[in-house]
Amino acid sequence: MREKLTIVKVGGAIVEDEERLKQLLKDFTLIDGAKMLVHGGGRRATKIASALGIESHMVNGRRITDEDMLEVVTMVYGGLVNKHIVARLQSIGVNALGLTGVDMNCILSRKRPPVSMRITDEQGEPHDTMVDFGYVGDPVEVNGEMLATLINGGVTPIMAPLTHDGNGNMLNTNADTIASEVAKAMATRYDTTLIYCFEKTGVLTNPDDDNSVIPTITRSDFDLLVADGTISGGMIPKIENALRAIDAGVKQVNITLATAIDGMHGTLIK
Repeated sequence: MREKLTIVKVGGAIVEDEERLKQLLKDFTLIDGAKMLVHGGGRRATKIASALGIESHMVNGRRITDEDMLEVVTMVYGGLVNKHIVARLQSIGVNALGLTGVDMNCILSRKRPPVSMRITDEQGEPHDTMVDFGYVGDPVEVNGEMLATLINGGVTPIMAPLTHDGNGNMLNTNADTIASEVAKAMATRYDTTLIYCFEKTGVLTNPDDDNSVIPTITRSDFDLLVADGTISGGMIPKIENALRAIDAGVKQVNITLATAIDGMHGTLIK
């Protein structure tokens, strides 16, 4: 029987709320078996960039990462946020190691080329335009063997959303995607569960009603829910990442509230 591994991905809204983060990390320690955590931190990056006089540019909720912003997200994700989480976990008995995808060549990415996107202009009119996201990476390879070496040595990896291109360049990378790609790589070695946790109780039919959780979503369900508008915005790529993980052999994916990370709550993707 293979060892169990639980990967928890937590968003910036939880990471930047001290009380909610404290509770999350306490619950994280109670998860049976090996575990690792992938975190975001976009709100903190935006705040610090503003304090430094660097303007943040977003397109459909996705950050444009120019050279100045790359320096900010590297400092915030790989430094401030990551090491704060590691220090908190060490204080409650978890032997955590903070790292990015650059460290030990854990995650190699390809710089995203300009893409055509439909955006809404200031007059509310939608139109297609080419968007260059700058120093943003899409993972192409995860060094699962290296991560397994850490885990088998009793270390709990805490992954910041940064990768590299193999040519000396750091790349800002979506944390949901990192969590999915790492889960896929680890599924060949462990009985892997992936948990996406955030401020909501799961995937909701009504965003204003936390009791409207959709208990289970399959690929066919997902297509129908996107078509009728029930699932939209940032939830679409999150579930796409979840479905890709399931297709690659991840045992279970949950999308759930940050205070319910035991794998038994929220929306089950299957």
